Amino acid sequence: MRLHVLQHVPFEGPAAIAHWAAGRGHALSISHLYAGGALPALEHFDRLAVMGGPMGVGDEADYPWLRAEKALIADAIAAGRSVVGICLGAQLIAEVLDAPVYRHHQQEIGWLPVTLTDAARADPLCADLPAEQYVLHWHGDTFELPEGARQLARSAGCEQQAFVYDERVLGLQFHLESTLDSVAAICSYCADEIDPSHPYTQTVDAMHAGAREHVEQIHHTLAALMDRLPE
Repeated sequence: MRLHVLQHVPFEGPAAIAHWAAGRGHALSISHLYAGGALPALEHFDRLAVMGGPMGVGDEADYPWLRAEKALIADAIAAGRSVVGICLGAQLIAEVLDAPVYRHHQQEIGWLPVTLTDAARADPLCADLPAEQYVLHWHGDTFELPEGARQLARSAGCEQQAFVYDERVLGLQFHLESTLDSVAAICSYCADEIDPSHPYTQTVDAMHAGAREHVEQIHHTLAALMDRLPE
């Protein structure tokens, strides 16, 4: 399989997604959009992975490549490709599918649990996954469930955490790709976003401790989802 990654900032790369691809023998390529990287043609990839970033889906004036990126995501979905969106990536997929994306009333930053929905527990995509799992969150925006999508997970702080559309398009508001290094990077680059007045926000020290505790389990979940999506 040929996996192509859309990367929005230098410190939010594919991380464990790259490790998964290497372990399965899949070809991996990356568009570094923040550095003027070109978008791929549809015929050059089988699966698209859309990473996170601090910008919002509507920030096209500051990041003009967002417009072309959304068009590519829409074209990939229409062409039957599998697509995985992480955080901002999930929000971009939601917008492409005509769902509202907006500022949430509170941020979620840190290792916090998500719970599978009843629909997810009956879904082969989520077979044998933990009913509740600690994952890394780093977002202040959220979205409505796209029409025709199936909600897979929620959290106490945010109703929409994961969805699947057409059995091959997966949106994850959280970061299953996190590694010790990627957690250190986002904590370094985005520390100014941490607002301790929000109830679902952790300190940097707590996030480093959570990474040491939880990364192995989230990588199992990531691999299960990536393996089960159609190629």
